[in-house]
Amino acid sequence: MKTKMKMIASIKIWIVIYPSITLFLYLFGEPLSGLPLVLRTLILTLSLVPWIVFAGVPFVDKMIKLISKKGLDKQVQNG
Repeated sequence: MKTKMKMIASIKIWIVIYPSITLFLYLFGEPLSGLPLVLRTLILTLSLVPWIVFAGVPFVDKMIKLISKKGLDKQVQNG
């Protein structure tokens, strides 16, 4: 994979990971705070990795394609 594609993939993943972890910790941080760090990390990753892989990143991909398509449509109309 070329460096540009790796950078784009990293940005897409970060766009999903940051708000997901923030929301997870906002909702469940206090109730989980009594658990050992290793267990909290396990629960966080078991919850968020499937969300990121199967829903979050595909959603970002669809939004990028939709936005790109709209941009191309406007360019063709203004052509």
